[in-house]
Amino acid sequence: MKQIGRSRLVWRWLGGLALGMLATGAAQAQGLSWDDGLRGDAPDRYTVVRGDTLWDISGRFLQHPWQWPEVWQVNPQIENPHLIYPGDIVYLYDCGGRPCLGLERGQGVVHLSPEVRTVPRREAIEPIPLESVRLFMRDHRVITDPEALDELAYVVGGNDGRLISGAGDRFYARGEVPAGARVGIYRPGERYLDQATGEVLGLELESVGEARQMRQEDDVAVLEATKATQEIRNGDIVLPLEDRALVTEFLPRAPDRAVEGHILSVPGGVRFIGRLQMVALDRGTRDGLAPGHVLAVEQRGELVDDPRTGEMLRLPGEDAGLVMVVRPYEKMSYGLVMQASRTLAVGDRLHTPGAGLDTAQR
Repeated sequence: MKQIGRSRLVWRWLGGLALGMLATGAAQAQGLSWDDGLRGDAPDRYTVVRGDTLWDISGRFLQHPWQWPEVWQVNPQIENPHLIYPGDIVYLYDCGGRPCLGLERGQGVVHLSPEVRTVPRREAIEPIPLESVRLFMRDHRVITDPEALDELAYVVGGNDGRLISGAGDRFYARGEVPAGARVGIYRPGERYLDQATGEVLGLELESVGEARQMRQEDDVAVLEATKATQEIRNGDIVLPLEDRALVTEFLPRAPDRAVEGHILSVPGGVRFIGRLQMVALDRGTRDGLAPGHVLAVEQRGELVDDPRTGEMLRLPGEDAGLVMVVRPYEKMSYGLVMQASRTLAVGDRLHTPGAGLDTAQR
C-alpha cells in the first residue's frame, strides 16, 4: 500500500465524505472544504502514546476534531475507534485512488473493518479524558424540582448524640428509606436559574457519603454510613443512589437542531474556565441535548465606552472553545470543556458549532 502525504486528494476525500454524512452531522460535515478540513500541520503518520484520546489524535489531523466520528463512520476502512491502542500508528494511505486512514500495529498493517467488539478500557485509548468526568459525576447530581426536597428523607441526628457522622457510624434520617437499600447522602448546593426568565433549572446536590438502611421505625430510618467524603450533618438529604453508569463511548457531534444557551457556572465556585473543566450549562434534554453533543462557546465581548455618546457598548463576541455534553438533565446539563483558545467565563454564550469555525486550538 502506498502511503500519501497531505495532497489535494486528501482535501477532495474529506469534501467527498461530507456528502455522505449521516443526518445528525450533515449540516456541519457539508461545510468541510478542501482547504479547511485538514490541519495545515497535520502529520502523515502519528504514533499513539499512552494518555492520548481519540479527540487528541483527531485534533492532530482535523481542523475540527469533534467531527472524527462522522469522518470515520463514513469511511468503510475504519472500525470502532476503541480498537486503537498505544503504540499503534495512524496514517493516511492510498486505497483505490483515494486516501484512507489505516493502523500499523506491531505485526504489520491492519485495515480496519466496521465491526464492533468490546475492548477492556484499560487497554484501548479513551475517546475523551474520562477520569475527571468520572470523579465529578460521582460527587454531583441535579434534581430538577428543588421543591421536591421537602418530600425527601433527611438526616436528623447521629448515634450517641453526635452532630456529625463518618464512615462506620450509625445515624438517623426522617422519612421513608427503602428496606436494605444503599442510599446517597447529599448536601444542597447551588440553585441554577435561567438568567433571562428566572426559571429554576435545577438544584445541585453534592455527595458527602453513602449509607445502607438498617431498619425503619415509623418515619425514622436507622442508617449506617458505608462511605463518607465529608462529615454527614443534620439536614443532609437521603436519596437512592443515582445510576452513575457513565456513558464512555461518546459520539461527539453537533446537536440535531440549533441550540443557544450560556455557561451557568463552574461547580466549586471558580469563575474563569480552561480546558478539561466541568461546567454547568443552561440547556438540557428538553432543548434536544444528549451525551456527546458539542457546543461552541462564544466569549462575551468587552464593555467599552462609546467616545461619542458616552454609553456603555458591548463588542461582538468571539468563538473561543468547545464544550461537550456529558450528563444532560431535563433543563440543564453538565459539560466538559474540550478546547479553549482563551479563558472562558460564566455567562459566555453557547451555540451549535458551524464547520467553518476554527476552534481547534487546545
